[in-house]
Amino acid sequence: MKKSTVGSVYLVGAGPGDPELMTLKGRALLEKADCVVYDALVNPAILSWVSDACKQIYVGKRADNHAMPQEKINELLVRSASEYRHVVRLKGGDPYIFGRGAEEAAALHAAGVPFEVVPGISSAIAGPAYAGIPVTHRAHCTQFTVFTGHEDPTKEKSTLDIKGIAAANGTKVMLMGMSRLRHTLESLIAAGQKADEPAAAIQWAATARQRSVRATVATLADAVEAAGLGAPAVVVIGDVVSCAPELDWYSRMPLFGKRVVVTRTREQASDLSTGLKALGADVMELPTIRIVPPTDRKDFAAAVVDCPRYDWLVFSSPNGVRKFFEAFYAVYEDIREIGGARIAAVGPGTAAELKKHGLMVDIMPQKAVAEELVAEFDRKGDEFGGVANVTMLWVHSEKGRDVVYKELMKRQAIVDECIAYNTVPETQDPTGAKARLESEGADVITFTSSSTVRNFMAMGIPLPQGCKVASIGPVTTATLREFGIEPHIVCETHNIPALTEAIATYFSK
Repeated sequence: MKKSTVGSVYLVGAGPGDPELMTLKGRALLEKADCVVYDALVNPAILSWVSDACKQIYVGKRADNHAMPQEKINELLVRSASEYRHVVRLKGGDPYIFGRGAEEAAALHAAGVPFEVVPGISSAIAGPAYAGIPVTHRAHCTQFTVFTGHEDPTKEKSTLDIKGIAAANGTKVMLMGMSRLRHTLESLIAAGQKADEPAAAIQWAATARQRSVRATVATLADAVEAAGLGAPAVVVIGDVVSCAPELDWYSRMPLFGKRVVVTRTREQASDLSTGLKALGADVMELPTIRIVPPTDRKDFAAAVVDCPRYDWLVFSSPNGVRKFFEAFYAVYEDIREIGGARIAAVGPGTAAELKKHGLMVDIMPQKAVAEELVAEFDRKGDEFGGVANVTMLWVHSEKGRDVVYKELMKRQAIVDECIAYNTVPETQDPTGAKARLESEGADVITFTSSSTVRNFMAMGIPLPQGCKVASIGPVTTATLREFGIEPHIVCETHNIPALTEAIATYFSK
């Protein structure tokens, strides 16, 4: 094999499923990677951290369905190091715990390729913990054993010490053994394992798809079949399983087991996704829109440069605020150079974005709609000397409604437009959410703007049977009604935290 003198390969553990359980170092490496080679059990949401320019190569192996044999994966890693500077080999759990990471590291060493290993949290401990089962407990045990139920099928003789495992004290954790679960449990009992000892199986551990059953060693296989559990799963044997009814914190979360679709842009999805995940939801990020620069960038730049001469700056959305100040700080060094303009914002979300720049709003309606902003000017305008002959710079999207412009002009304000961005349909689906939605369905689909509604409908994906629709506010609701959809969930305050709370409240009832 050709020796690499350019790139390095990082064997990174992706953890057990929950992206937030991945290490900070692992995420930092992903963000700068120019090539990622990943496995089947890696949560697709983790791949959203890589850049658009990063090459993504799937080499997943699930039971008898291997996208690429291990020898070919080894060769791919060596070859990729000669083509890319930063190659991340992303493996579920920990690279060295039944992950064949040691074989890959050995192949890289033999080829002279620099490599590092970034450990990950293993499902052997995280899976039981997310099901309320501590693998050690002073009242029950002070040791635990981890073994695999899936050995190399080419070996002539098993190296699994069934007698030793059966005789071992403490907790026993089996990974990758669901296809041979009944055989393994029967072999353990025959080797002396207590048949009535508590046992559990946890499928899709540490994800919102998690399901588990508890039984005994003798009855677990029947319980698994009755519940329809399959791979990937962790099996736990030991007295610690009896702790689960008291310590099972995860399944008690308000949105546990609920599949929620987020249709915001990739850049914006995190706030809503984080709030929903914190309540236990299984979040699918399916961006329907993408924020791009306005068609006329020169006009936008000129408007930003001229902003200090206006009496009022009027912002219609958080996106407008973000794009405006990206351009502002490219020209000015100090926020004070914005001048003495008063600030108006359409709703709390826009006001919160302005506050990040140290700017408080002078006028803001409680309902985040353009009509309410104009009404607020009518109610409070006299406090600021009225709007007639007052200069205003209206910052908005290219496809935004023109209510603010028309109504303020009617009131004799002098309004100039500052078109800060445009929204276009999202054409990429980096996490495979579209296919997953079509095959698995969802409990809730969230819409945070009219454009998310229109572009979702343009995808031609029928709403899953029984799926609820959540709308952030009246304008979005009106657009949904254009398509004959009446939302089940509408938040009273039109921002992301309120939408999250409204979804949780709906299901709590």
